[in-house]
Amino acid sequence: RPLYEEIKTTVLDGHCVQIDETPIEYLSPGNGSTLQGYFWPVHRPGGDTFFTWHTGRGASCLDTIIPDDWWGLIQCDCYGAYPAFVRRRAARTDAVIVLAGCMAHARRGFVDALPQAAGACAFILRQMQHLYAIEERLRQQHASATLRQIVRRVESRPIMKRLHRWCQQLQERPVYLPQSNMGKALSYLLGHWEQISRYLEDGRLEIDNNLVENVIRPTAIGKKNWLFMGSETSGETSAILYTL
Repeated sequence: RPLYEEIKTTVLDGHCVQIDETPIEYLSPGNGSTLQGYFWPVHRPGGDTFFTWHTGRGASCLDTIIPDDWWGLIQCDCYGAYPAFVRRRAARTDAVIVLAGCMAHARRGFVDALPQAAGACAFILRQMQHLYAIEERLRQQHASATLRQIVRRVESRPIMKRLHRWCQQLQERPVYLPQSNMGKALSYLLGHWEQISRYLEDGRLEIDNNLVENVIRPTAIGKKNWLFMGSETSGETSAILYTL
């Protein structure tokens, strides 16, 4: 546990983290079945990751993960617990927490809509491909946060503006029903545009949340082998072991 707590400190010291959550079942004595808990991994881009364990998935979990005096950037998907947590934190502390979104989550919606709106989706996915090509080049160059911020403003911002304008035009046309795959993809991207485009303004941020999603993979492989936690309390032990 002392090593675990030290890792937590080094992750949070960067004031820029990625957070996600993944379901893990656990045995509940007396119920004759399993209940669902969650691992919440917290990753510092370019640094370490620590896991926490909770039996729920609400904003109250984040209250225990993020210290009251912590401030900075949290990159995450657009699950409602994150903005709820930020509102709760703002009501009781002066520490400012800003949320950044995930391009990969937005992209998946257009991949799903591709069979129904091939032409429109192909253009959107091509713009996203250009954005990812810029990020790959910066990664290969081991670019600093400052350089990434400059390159994104010069090269990525015009692509993002073009993408935003095209999606707005598509949404204004009475072609795609709101509940269609294309309608949902457009609503997700445009509804969370501010968070998704925030990576343009800060070189510490990634274009997506894939780094923290990657660290979840060992738990996914584990679930296929051990199926569930032995108890609610064993979740915390497992979170420490996965962190180490």
